[in-house]
Amino acid sequence: MAVYIIAEAGVNHNGSMEMALKLVDAAAEAGADAVKFQTFKAEKLVKRDAPKAEYQIKTTGAGESQFDMLRRLELSEDDHRRIQTACKDRGIDFLSTPFDKDSLSFLADNLGLKKIKLGSGEVTNGPLLLKAAKASLSVILSTGMSLLGEVEMALGCLAFGYMGLENPSKEGFVAAYSDPEGRSLLRDKVTVLHCTSEYPAPLEDVNLNCMVTMGKALGLSVGYSDHTQGISVPIAAVALGATVVEKHFTLDKNLPGPDHRASIDPGEMASMVKAIRDVELALGDGTKTVTPSERTNRLTVRKSLAFSSDLPCGSTIEERQLLPLRPGNGVSPMDMWNILGRTTVKDVKVGDLL
Repeated sequence: MAVYIIAEAGVNHNGSMEMALKLVDAAAEAGADAVKFQTFKAEKLVKRDAPKAEYQIKTTGAGESQFDMLRRLELSEDDHRRIQTACKDRGIDFLSTPFDKDSLSFLADNLGLKKIKLGSGEVTNGPLLLKAAKASLSVILSTGMSLLGEVEMALGCLAFGYMGLENPSKEGFVAAYSDPEGRSLLRDKVTVLHCTSEYPAPLEDVNLNCMVTMGKALGLSVGYSDHTQGISVPIAAVALGATVVEKHFTLDKNLPGPDHRASIDPGEMASMVKAIRDVELALGDGTKTVTPSERTNRLTVRKSLAFSSDLPCGSTIEERQLLPLRPGNGVSPMDMWNILGRTTVKDVKVGDLL
């Protein structure tokens, strides 16, 4: 199955519908499978006096609150519908990340989404996880800032919801996570993304092998949500087995806003998509065999047993009289020890193949 590539537009539309639609076009032209936005109401996401994250202060200054910044970046319900229609017209999947239960309900009930992406900040948001599962939504879950046990508890919450159980509790989540039915439902509906929640993420903090660890520990499909600069790390993630890759992108890294500087531009997105597809093709099925392109080279590059000296008919063949030489259309050097001690049936000259 091909790697699912998500172009994360996020809030890089800066509150502009024109820019949002251009992001859809750019993602489609780059060859991404999906373009993802964010669905939220500031008053249901953050306290009015909540401080900005350090990276947000660096990119947008400290003059306004996180609440005011996010308020400017909200998309209305009509905005969502226009974006979804544009995605359909361009043949690219529309995805969004809800940050509250009402936003999730809008995506599922009004827009008809069957799959959502939940950000790393929601790993401990039990009510939102449970609502997503109760709605039978497929979930792509980022796991930045999390311990493995916290990820397992989140998965237990999802399993509990998928199983249609009532009276939620941590104990119930643990039981659902241990239940074969719950595990089966998680395998069908959940992909877990490794992520480093810093913008941009330092390479020394990426720990890409953690994605492999989670895949083995959780028994689920895994992927990678990337916040590093450049495109090398998500490409490496595909080589390590990522089934989903998510990457922030922008029309212009110099635009004002919290995420533009940690994003790639449309040209880089296209390069990343091509490189991922190349890596997919190169990974193959893991079977060690002779490929179609190698077949003719076997004759050219491999060797056959040849005589290293002139010998008359009836000579006993000794090892010193044989030499492996190209091409490989004669007796294999692996058969040398079956030849030693035999006699020639005609005169042979140096270089003659057996």
